[in-house]
Amino acid sequence: MSVYVDGFVLPLPKDKLEEYKTIAAKAAKVWKEYGALEYRECVGEDLDVKEVLPFPTLAKAGPDETVVFAYITYKSREHRDEVNAKVMADPRMTEMCTPESAPFDCKKMAYGGFTTIVEA
Repeated sequence: MSVYVDGFVLPLPKDKLEEYKTIAAKAAKVWKEYGALEYRECVGEDLDVKEVLPFPTLAKAGPDETVVFAYITYKSREHRDEVNAKVMADPRMTEMCTPESAPFDCKKMAYGGFTTIVEA
């Protein structure tokens, strides 16, 4: 079964990691409650790579920031749209985090929806 994937990359101040983890854990419950198949939030660990574009450069992360790579999977783009509409209407989301209170700069977050082309 091919899945549809929403992907995110964002620079996160290192001193905000615990706050971000708390918010992400709560958000994961909301997304899964509304039908997301999988919800993953990953923090950079091996980011000093050579000969390719490192994630910190891609995300324009500063010296006091790390990079979060996250993804959510759905049955299809239509399923994603249905789930996200419910998530965005849920008051728990705005209670836990708004663009003004987020532990990262929302304007520096990269986001996109992806169709799976290979699955193993």
